[in-house]
Amino acid sequence: MFYPKGLPQARELEHASRKLTTIEINGTFYGTQKPTSFQRWFAETPDDFVFTLKGPRFATNRRVLAEAGESIERFFGSGVLELKQKLGPVFWQMPPTKQFNPDDFAGFLSLLPARLEGHPIRHAVEVRHESFVTPDFIALLRKHAVAPVLVESNKHPMIADVTSDFIYARLQDTSEEIKTGYAPAALDAWAKRAQTWEKGGAPDDLVTVADKAARSKGKRDVFIFMISGAKVRAPAAAMALIERLR
Repeated sequence: MFYPKGLPQARELEHASRKLTTIEINGTFYGTQKPTSFQRWFAETPDDFVFTLKGPRFATNRRVLAEAGESIERFFGSGVLELKQKLGPVFWQMPPTKQFNPDDFAGFLSLLPARLEGHPIRHAVEVRHESFVTPDFIALLRKHAVAPVLVESNKHPMIADVTSDFIYARLQDTSEEIKTGYAPAALDAWAKRAQTWEKGGAPDDLVTVADKAARSKGKRDVFIFMISGAKVRAPAAAMALIERLR
């Protein structure tokens, strides 16, 4: 059990932020949050904690992505900057039926702000249709310095190309039969990949869609989340991976 027995729900974030280093906020996908919520999340977490936010479905679940400007502006005007230095990347999840349209997707990427009120904003996109597995998509991401979400799942394509100064991975293969969610060998492999990414390289054991980018001159931030799969094991898997990286 991740949360201590009897822990009030109001203290769950406080507890989780002492066990994990980052949390992915899913509620921003379904509805607009209040500035007071972001202020409270900031106050309840350690100084080095980071939140990543899921962009609103009103921006991604539409026929023409290039027309999402109003929804994107509303999202960033809802108080997300109240997270201050704890604001990590925003990731935009496309529906499984959304196919790659180069012009439309380029229009969408151009709507994503690189900076707001002096605060740099980083973006990642999760695509779930095979039509995105093309070098043209990777070239677009590199042009806009947007990262693809690397998804480990048997339902969606894995895109492991490096296109920005950070990595965003969502691992969805936890098993309830394994105490740590992932087998030790799998955790070791992901820890090694994370270390390679962080140092500016690219793992040799992950296939990329386009040519691998040249080694970065600087270090990268690496965000890895354990989601879906056996959700009850996700916290244990995350903590086991953190332990390997310390």
